[in-house]
Amino acid sequence: MQSVHVCGVLTDVDTIAGLDEAAELFKVLGNESRLALVWLLSREPLTVGALAERAGLSQPLVSQHLRTLRQSGLVSSEREGKEIRYALADQHVAHVVLDAIAHVTEPNDQGNEQ
Repeated sequence: MQSVHVCGVLTDVDTIAGLDEAAELFKVLGNESRLALVWLLSREPLTVGALAERAGLSQPLVSQHLRTLRQSGLVSSEREGKEIRYALADQHVAHVVLDAIAHVTEPNDQGNEQ
């Protein structure tokens, strides 16, 4: 059994609450198009058409990705007349995505861009 530090406390990996769910979250976010959609939705709620236009993706593909994000509880939807507006279910996922982007775009320890 492997032990790690979590919030400054040594604990067994098997006892970390939410580890499986976090792994599933990263699986869902492990797609560049879904990351782009989450990034766009972190700015404002948008319709499928607006998301497709801004992401440079087809509407059917955006709808497919939104279905995956909704099933994972990351995105919510609200009908407004004939349109459905999509939004992040909460800001936690926005922080994960924005932090990941910041991490890979910052200079590394040797001062080289990644």
